[in-house]
Amino acid sequence: MHKDDVSADDGDDRDDAVLTAADVADGPIPTHVACVMDGNGRWAARRGLPRTEGHAAGEAALLDAVDGALELGIPWITMYAFSTENWRRPPDEVRYLMGFNESLLMRRRDELNEKGVRIRFAGRRDWRVPKRVLKRMDESIELTKDNRRCTLTMAFNYGGRAEIVDAVRDLVAEGVKPDKITEKSIRSHLYYPDQPDPDLVIRTSGEHRISNFLLWQLAYSELVFEEALWPDFRRTHLYSAVRDFQRRQRRYGGVT
Repeated sequence: MHKDDVSADDGDDRDDAVLTAADVADGPIPTHVACVMDGNGRWAARRGLPRTEGHAAGEAALLDAVDGALELGIPWITMYAFSTENWRRPPDEVRYLMGFNESLLMRRRDELNEKGVRIRFAGRRDWRVPKRVLKRMDESIELTKDNRRCTLTMAFNYGGRAEIVDAVRDLVAEGVKPDKITEKSIRSHLYYPDQPDPDLVIRTSGEHRISNFLLWQLAYSELVFEEALWPDFRRTHLYSAVRDFQRRQRRYGGVT
């Protein structure tokens, strides 16, 4: 994020690090916030811990970010939990992540359900995902399917390119002629056509990349690159990103 990209409110010099939900509640609130949860491994390495400890520490960040979104009334949240490229990581780490995500669902789904959060998963359900993990995913979807306070989508075994490929394959399988394929028809075959495009995308750890995340949907998203590593991310960082979002002018290719 470059300072030149924002139009600051000269009348408010509050330090974003201490923002509360009330400080940003009066401005425009994004309908959909997506997060690239990056930096778990580096967080662990800086403490002389195994990489897996960084993933475990990221659980608190996830829950606090969701609570912050609930405070602001953000109805859609998407978290990049495991990418199609993450299978290239060491086998022991991949096995840990499969088990961790399974146990996370078992520990937290009742709590999220009580808060009115609907849980969904975006990504490929292929042979690489253990059946027991798919079972926990399906149980969580079923448990929370009627909730509408907030929809938490976990991008799991997800890739933006894969999602577009899958959408086009479905259109071809349906016999749609090439000259009939449009942006609208592709969008209607994405994993969740009812989900609005993200207004705001936050990536932690100071990296400035999209990393194959929601490539179709990010066409006009506002991007915020947060220096904090994901395990250190808290709702105050979310509020700061929303304040940044509120300072931007969204033109969608036009002029203001």
